[in-house]
Amino acid sequence: MATGSNSQEIRPSPELPKQLPFDFLKKITNDFSAERKIGGGPFGNVYKGVVPDDGRLLAVKKLQENAPMPPDKTFNNEVQNIMALKHENVVELVGFCWETQKKLVQFDGRYIQADITESVLCYEYLPNGSLQQNLFAEPAIDWSTRFKIIKGICQGLLFLHKLDIPIIHMDLKPENILLDENMVPKIADFGLSRVFGQEQTRLYTQTVVGSYGYMAPEYLYRGEISTQSDIYSLGLLILEISIGEQNCKDKNQPSARNFIDKVREEWTLEHIASKYASLDTEGLHQVKICIELGLKCAEIDRRVRP
Repeated sequence: MATGSNSQEIRPSPELPKQLPFDFLKKITNDFSAERKIGGGPFGNVYKGVVPDDGRLLAVKKLQENAPMPPDKTFNNEVQNIMALKHENVVELVGFCWETQKKLVQFDGRYIQADITESVLCYEYLPNGSLQQNLFAEPAIDWSTRFKIIKGICQGLLFLHKLDIPIIHMDLKPENILLDENMVPKIADFGLSRVFGQEQTRLYTQTVVGSYGYMAPEYLYRGEISTQSDIYSLGLLILEISIGEQNCKDKNQPSARNFIDKVREEWTLEHIASKYASLDTEGLHQVKICIELGLKCAEIDRRVRP
């Protein structure tokens, strides 16, 4: 399991400017070197940035051109949707770069000069990495930490959904939950997020983009988006954290029904007691309630989800 130290260096200074020059980001990531890479996904790679003056650490995400959505759309989603958000369970965006530079690129067998836009996002650095890196690793996370992580994710999502202009995350999964030095969870990666207008509760899209196994069925099959889309994904997260087993091991399987049915069938009170033999009555009750809540959130019919 990933661990972190130097807790005094983790949070970026509030004086860090919001708009950052590309050369500065190149410098603090050692020109986005492989040695500094700490994560990656369909939208881009994340690098550890070390500010030379004082050793502060930042997480620098460089968006890539061949992402599922255009970099400018992803960039606008992340910057506009979360720049002003401040919550203990939502990752803090501390800076960004949208800079066009002239570069020599190869085209049709020869080199030409082209305008290349570099789009980079800069976040607070979280030393324990993602929930994905920790949840299925050894030694296993103890139940009290798992329970704290579940509560934190719920609080962060409630905050996003209760904003005056609600934000629907649309990609809740273990890779997009980051953990700070005290294992406090923070919702991250808003590249697919949607903003609802006031009085708006649902919208539809013909472009369904997301992570197999975590997309709500009404979104996966009909392109329907609502806060309940996130609640479905939350349910799967709660189940994974509670039982310590991974959903959608088959990356080609879009639905999580097999996983949900397996949890409903296998995780009886007796099974919980055998898997969490060291827990007292209160702890076992917490596990039971979390599994029940996860199953309710992952109901096929969005209208019966909490």
